[in-house]
Amino acid sequence: MKRKYALVAGGPKGELADLKAYKDENVRWIGIDRGVLFILEAGFTLHHAFGDFDSVTMEEKEKIERETTVSIYPAEKDATDTEIALNWVLEQTDVEEIYLFGATGGRLDHFFANVQLLINSIEKGIKITIIDSQNQITLFKPGTYKVVEQREWKYISFVPISEDVYDLTLTGFKYPLANEHIKIGSTLCISNEFAQDECTFSFTEGILMMIRSKD
Repeated sequence: MKRKYALVAGGPKGELADLKAYKDENVRWIGIDRGVLFILEAGFTLHHAFGDFDSVTMEEKEKIERETTVSIYPAEKDATDTEIALNWVLEQTDVEEIYLFGATGGRLDHFFANVQLLINSIEKGIKITIIDSQNQITLFKPGTYKVVEQREWKYISFVPISEDVYDLTLTGFKYPLANEHIKIGSTLCISNEFAQDECTFSFTEGILMMIRSKD
């Protein structure tokens, strides 16, 4: 059976999405450092935990070790705790889709590193979405994709991550496009909106970031 994996990192709690909105029997919850505590506070069962756990107390660490299998890494290493956890999930044979929580807010170097992880993982063909209290961030390879309006997530933006995105076409949106060449650094496709319930976007070359946002 294919499953969704929800990774929760230790980003600022004020930026964290409502984890209970993603409760599902088919979701396996993976804690990353202090993110483990957010999962336990939500009342979910932990499947695995990763990190150096330098941001928790000794008592909290002992609690985490009682709850699940823990992979502890030194603070000084060549990959972030989030990268280690994500790579482990991508090796699982039952993964269908990945949510990444607690990956925004706070330190900008951590945020940009987490976006880079989406780039590194896009070739796996598994959808990975960074989710916080106001945003959903997903990367796409060339193709044609449908996106359904969710009234809570009013705004939708498209940002080139590669140097060029070719033939970007937006159909059904408030501001449509047809076969547009978008270069990195362009703000042309920021803050679009839905003009109908189901819209389509497509492009032929490059890597495109889609951001769905709410005020």
